[in-house]
Amino acid sequence: MGSCGRKVKVIIAFFLRGLAIGFSIAAPVGPIGVLCIRRTLAEGRSSGLVSGLGAATADAIYGCIAGFGLTFISNFLVSQQGWLRLVGGLFLCYLGLKTFLAKPAEQAAADREKGLAGAYVSTFLLTLTNPMTILSFAAIFAGLGLATPSGSYLSAGSLVSGVFIGSALWWLILSGGVGIFRERFNPRGLHWINRVSGAIITGFGLFALGSLI
Repeated sequence: MGSCGRKVKVIIAFFLRGLAIGFSIAAPVGPIGVLCIRRTLAEGRSSGLVSGLGAATADAIYGCIAGFGLTFISNFLVSQQGWLRLVGGLFLCYLGLKTFLAKPAEQAAADREKGLAGAYVSTFLLTLTNPMTILSFAAIFAGLGLATPSGSYLSAGSLVSGVFIGSALWWLILSGGVGIFRERFNPRGLHWINRVSGAIITGFGLFALGSLI
């Protein structure tokens, strides 16, 4: 009974660590954060939250690679970071220009489900093609000695679950907080939000492409 209790405590401890890691990696405002804020203001909390969940899913995948010690996958991804930067940079430029040119309330109610699916997939792919994500997870997990903790895949699974929930919690807080101010923006205000957000996202894309030179 004592041994079982210790195992439960270890699993809970690793889950809480994963929660903190997922939250802290998601929190810095980058292109995904700008997209989430813009979509929340322009399309509602659900669009912002679903966008964040796409990023949280990608975080969980990279957390799984780092947590289970799948170094052959992480090494391959790092070796291909040039191509990943190229794809991610071009995708960011596309999304940035699309956002810049978007009109307020462009999404019809009939297209809402399709729009949510697109919001999820776009942020998932953006996060997945960011080589800094896997490097961040690998560095944090190695530094804290969390890769395949104690050889227990159950503990590693608990850690990865915590990463996903921690990341998703940040996006829930962000979309919920930004959503409070949504009603204060008229179409003209949303128009400028699209312009500013599009310019920032395009800037991130150009920066990613510039890093290849």
